[in-house]
Amino acid sequence: MRPDTRRLLTVLVAGLLVSGIGAVVIERSTEAPALADNPVAEVPVSTTLAAAAVGSSTSTTVGGPVVPPADPYAAEPIVEIGTIEIPKIGLVHRLFHGISLRNIDKGPSHWPGTAMPGERGNVVIAGHRVTHSHPFRHIDRLVAGDEVIFDIGGKRTVYLVTESFVVTPRRVDIADPTPTATATLFACHPPGSARQRYVVRLALRA
Repeated sequence: MRPDTRRLLTVLVAGLLVSGIGAVVIERSTEAPALADNPVAEVPVSTTLAAAAVGSSTSTTVGGPVVPPADPYAAEPIVEIGTIEIPKIGLVHRLFHGISLRNIDKGPSHWPGTAMPGERGNVVIAGHRVTHSHPFRHIDRLVAGDEVIFDIGGKRTVYLVTESFVVTPRRVDIADPTPTATATLFACHPPGSARQRYVVRLALRA
């Protein structure tokens, strides 16, 4: 998907509760920013769509992920949708849904507009490495074949690591839709810095 196309994504009003996923909306966060460990920092933002994305964290989009708001702590409900488990690094954590730090500070968070676990497409999950519960601190230890398990509404899906790599914050194509059932985990890199992103690609286990 070209960058100009990505900026023209239309945010639809189709929340998780409407789609029957059974998300749980909990309290709004008032925690201070942790910009040194912000996986969505420096993502190119369309000022028009930034405003539309705020408050629409549970919406899906036509063609791909919603655009992150310019303010990393923009108003966004805290939405818990399930759990993520990564046996290799001993992680079992609540999984959230949203692109602002209000959700990511709570734990790994699903990027609105990307596929849900088990669906065809790219399930994109952002998480911290050194702040808050630092769930993705050791994702650099993952190698091909390691499992990542999602539980959404009691439905478990297992993905297997296929590759890992480092990119700049402007490589928003890591969140692009895919024709098959894949997933992408990403976090700041190196730990404690937002200079780069560590990306782990996954494929749904057959």
